[in-house]
Amino acid sequence: MRVLLAPDSFGGTLSAVEAAIAMADGWREAAPGDELDLAPMSDGGPGFVDVVHAGLGGELVDVTVEDPLGRPVPARLLVTDGTAYVESARACGLHLLAEDERNPMVATTRGVGQLLRAAAQTAAERVVVGLGGSGTNDGGRGIWEQLGGRYDLELVAATDVDNPLLGPNGASAVYGPQKGADRAMVLDLDDALRVWADRVERETGRAGLRDLPGAGAAGGLGFALFALGATRASGIDLVAAAVGLADRVAAVDLVVTGEGRFDGQSLRGKAPAGVARLAEEQGLPCIVIAGQAEVGRRDAAAAGIEEIATVADLLGSPAAALAAGADGVRRVAAQLARAWGNTHR
Repeated sequence: MRVLLAPDSFGGTLSAVEAAIAMADGWREAAPGDELDLAPMSDGGPGFVDVVHAGLGGELVDVTVEDPLGRPVPARLLVTDGTAYVESARACGLHLLAEDERNPMVATTRGVGQLLRAAAQTAAERVVVGLGGSGTNDGGRGIWEQLGGRYDLELVAATDVDNPLLGPNGASAVYGPQKGADRAMVLDLDDALRVWADRVERETGRAGLRDLPGAGAAGGLGFALFALGATRASGIDLVAAAVGLADRVAAVDLVVTGEGRFDGQSLRGKAPAGVARLAEEQGLPCIVIAGQAEVGRRDAAAAGIEEIATVADLLGSPAAALAAGADGVRRVAAQLARAWGNTHR
């Protein structure tokens, strides 16, 4: 059997590359005769630059920027065929913060603005910014201040979600809690973003930016990019094209994808949903390996996913899954390989 392993990263635990390797190790353990194709994925969040580089090649440019608390952190961008690819999580990612440092009231996207300045100093004429995995909720104010409210290159926001900036489906309400915000802080953050949106829309003369799909991505970073003239693109579609995913799906019998936490947001444009869609178009089964999952069978089936297997279920708890890291993913993959081998060959 030919199997495509196309996971996203597992939060701050495993990169997409590491997750794919762990899956492959487990699968080979149980089904050594299967032919495996490893295709690490990203929907714009952590790993975006590395995954695109693996597919397109090009020049990696190393820079030092500020993290969400203003500390220096190494980052890199990719330049190929006149386009620079920037991964916002390299500068404002949640993984850059210890748990007791998470405070979206003070975290800033200044470092992403510095990445965009570095991209403007290359030969690129177009900049694609991958959004996702942020530890910030400043509406891109740090970017705006770093760039002085203007950017001369063509901008594309590669976003994994379609949330607006404000309200119950906005950046603060949906993503604020995972960044350290309690209920009261969520309301304060939303109020602050509303004031910020009023100012930016007034200065640019462009009303309605706050309501655009993806404006709430990465703590409102999408909103700031739209205000700088960016268009929106699906992060997973962009990466899929870069790595030739459609052709690779067509060449296998089974597709496996995954991520650390598979929940309702995963079905709204994130990598596993995009991979499952391509599998469904080819009439192929798709299964998900996750650290933990909050998606029911009906919703999964509607997204083209036949089975979800989690490390938390195997080991008894999300905490145990997190502690197990790559070994937990390996064990779940081996379990699936035995089940699918016996049933589907």
